[in-house]
Amino acid sequence: MRKVAIYGKGGIGKSTTTQNTVAGLSEMGKRVMVVGCDPKADSTRLLLGGLAQRSVLDTLRSEGEDIELADVRSPGFSNTLCVESGGPEPGVGCAGRGIITSINLLEQLGAYDASESLDYVFYDVLGDVVCGGFAMPIREGKAKEVYIVASGEMMAMYAANNICKGVRKFADAGGVRLGGIICNSRNVDNEHGLIDHFARKLGTQMIYFVPRDNDVQRAEIKRKTVIDWAPDCPQADHYRNLAKAIDGNDMFVIPQPMHTDELEGLLLEHGVLG
Repeated sequence: MRKVAIYGKGGIGKSTTTQNTVAGLSEMGKRVMVVGCDPKADSTRLLLGGLAQRSVLDTLRSEGEDIELADVRSPGFSNTLCVESGGPEPGVGCAGRGIITSINLLEQLGAYDASESLDYVFYDVLGDVVCGGFAMPIREGKAKEVYIVASGEMMAMYAANNICKGVRKFADAGGVRLGGIICNSRNVDNEHGLIDHFARKLGTQMIYFVPRDNDVQRAEIKRKTVIDWAPDCPQADHYRNLAKAIDGNDMFVIPQPMHTDELEGLLLEHGVLG
């Protein structure tokens, strides 16, 4: 079982990229469980066809701890398995605690047992590594591979660099490694070359460049992954190729985060900063 965490700046398209990639892996015959680690509980909506999944925290609040795996895990597109951690009541508590509670409960309920025959577990993790709760999947060895979704925009790269600092911090204790940068294109000038250069500076690779395409938004309106909504469109093939790239990846590194002035120098070199 490969345990993968997907990180990235808020709004970068991380959840969309994750679900479309999982759809590609499932189409390849892989058995995949997705654990949404965002308090909005929207990390599995495209696989489930809407916000139908009740989160782990909501289930615990309403039913107590005497629950079964089926109460918090639902089948999604192409036999995927979907879990949403959820979060605390608005304005109360730490959202990171929901991730810890959810993963511990899933372990207790046998979600990771060999009998489940999982090929992958994907953790879709909110934003930057800014607190211990959100770093939990990599801090405690729950995830061994990290992929960072970024673009050629300055703040997306800044967040990706910070995430690399978190991966480096927990590399020895948790055994986590960076598998690469996924560029979710925003049509920034020279974006492919910039992210490729950025990845090499970090000591990793740009594992795939996902072009910007309105078919992604069209599929989201229908509450589906692109592979489900329009399996023959070019964008569906891009997600299939990303899935294949992750499945065949053998480059896992402890990243070398850049200093802020070095990052700004890279952006200046590629014309992102004037």
